[in-house]
Amino acid sequence: MPDVAAIVGRLRAAGCVFAEEEAALLVAAGGGAADLADRVARRVAGLPLEHVLGRVDFAGLRLAVEPGVFVPRRRTELLVRRAVELTGPDATVIDLCCGCGAVAAAVAHRIRPARLVAADVDPAAVGCARRNLAPYGGRVYVGDLFDALPDGLAGGVDLLVANVPYVPTDAVALLPPEARLHEPRAALDGGPDGLDVLRRVAGRAAGWLAPGGHLVVETGAAQAVAAARIMADSGLAAAVVHDEDLGATVLSGRRPADGLTPVIDPRTEHAE
Repeated sequence: MPDVAAIVGRLRAAGCVFAEEEAALLVAAGGGAADLADRVARRVAGLPLEHVLGRVDFAGLRLAVEPGVFVPRRRTELLVRRAVELTGPDATVIDLCCGCGAVAAAVAHRIRPARLVAADVDPAAVGCARRNLAPYGGRVYVGDLFDALPDGLAGGVDLLVANVPYVPTDAVALLPPEARLHEPRAALDGGPDGLDVLRRVAGRAAGWLAPGGHLVVETGAAQAVAAARIMADSGLAAAVVHDEDLGATVLSGRRPADGLTPVIDPRTEHAE
């Protein structure tokens, strides 16, 4: 039997706040004593628990995530909820900056879209996403944002989700070591104000969305007003939703179906 108390002690000494819970997960992952010792050593060295286990629990799903791949955060469940509110079954759904495919998988699990496509610039992330989206018939491509997508999708997308990086460049150094040292910088760094990738996505979104289709992204609360203006300047009618419990902010932009000039919704909605 493994010495769970000793494992807890090592994890706690390494700064793991939830040492007891983590020890239980490391032991339950199976394998022999050497496998367990390796998992504990990697976690003590600072590797994210999800990378050590090779999986992450997100929005009710258990998904594959490998070392070096961005780990989806619980706050991103608001992005999933908002996306599901704005679309329905038989939709065409695209997930840009998909990482391990967590958002696409969670949305697909709830609405069963007719077509599901995802893309990421990181080949390791795409490998995970292909595994996670296989049950939903998802196709995943390697490449930079829209450039990775099949041309035939342009103008017919009902839902475009993009968990774009939005940490300002100067703030990346302030992130926890697990993120700063073990996740791709491209998945974290959003440029000087954190909104560079959002500008690139929003700037081309209207050309890919169907009339009435939505772009849905996560952003920082302090960035919401500027992000909404970017949406509006890109031809999308923008609205913001906050969830205080999750500490999450999500911005949606709708391509108008009536040809009218889009405006920023002056209301700030609060998720229940």
